[in-house]
Amino acid sequence: MNIRPDQESFVSSADILKIDEAAETERIVAGLRAQLRAMRKRGLVLGLSGGIDSSVSVALAVRAVGARNVFCLFMPENDSDPESLRLGRLVADTFGVEAIVEDIGPTLAAMGCYQRRDAFIRELVPHYGPGWASKIVIANALEGDGYNISSLVVQDPEGNRTKLRMPPSVYLGIVAATNMKQRTRKQIEYYHADRLNFAVLGTPNRLEYDQGFFVKNGDGAADVKPIAHLYKSQVYALAAHLGVPEEIRRRPPTTDTYSLEQTQEEFYFSLPYDRMDICLFGLNNGLSAEDVGRATDLTAVQVERVWADIAAKRKATRYLHLGPQLVQAVEEIGD
Repeated sequence: MNIRPDQESFVSSADILKIDEAAETERIVAGLRAQLRAMRKRGLVLGLSGGIDSSVSVALAVRAVGARNVFCLFMPENDSDPESLRLGRLVADTFGVEAIVEDIGPTLAAMGCYQRRDAFIRELVPHYGPGWASKIVIANALEGDGYNISSLVVQDPEGNRTKLRMPPSVYLGIVAATNMKQRTRKQIEYYHADRLNFAVLGTPNRLEYDQGFFVKNGDGAADVKPIAHLYKSQVYALAAHLGVPEEIRRRPPTTDTYSLEQTQEEFYFSLPYDRMDICLFGLNNGLSAEDVGRATDLTAVQVERVWADIAAKRKATRYLHLGPQLVQAVEEIGD
């Protein structure tokens, strides 16, 4: 970072998260190599979504172990945007890695993922069924104090949309069913990692890791997470340095989880990633709400609301970072 928390003036948002991309790349690559040696693994497996985080992760993995020791998976399902698969293939071709398609739609259907989700939606929309689509959205943290209440958005076959407040039981039921997607993908990743004697690479950036934007034992499960310390803006900077295709660098971040198109700020974050990065950095480094507001075009009150939202998410998702809790501590396994 090129900023000190105690500095008198707040630098511009363009400078605050600036990194030396070449040096950071070498640091991450060296870390990955050391971690793999310690685990006695010879390569890396990861899911490739066509998004910026997995694309940068592939590029770093290739730098660390070579393209022939990186194995990628495309794991579409019934609600996936076909564009994600196309862009994922573009990334795989760009970096010369082996990649295969594992369609998890039939597996999810067999487990009742879609059926269970739709049953909860029908508690609010009795006619919900074939031809309909849906997503979950949150209230904007900038618009008021208190908890962010989630709402269900449904679209009928004619394209008409309705937004409804959800009772906790419906919200939890929809999320529980949807989380099967991330957990199924991770099961497939570990299958291939086991057969190849590779490690599984997780792709969360700092925003996602810090605020618990991942599914426990789903996309939160991994052996290494090489970009979890990087703010999203820094991930984009690395993407340009590493040669990630411009088409992917221009693509807005999405969840690609629900049948209606959904941005990450609709589902989880208070702001688009560039302003969210600055708010999180300011909170982490003790900067004033006024200075952060000037860098993000927000009022100090709005910054305080974003910080309160971050604190609430950290508290609610702390358990996601925890391993299994033991009644009694067990001694560490020796070398």
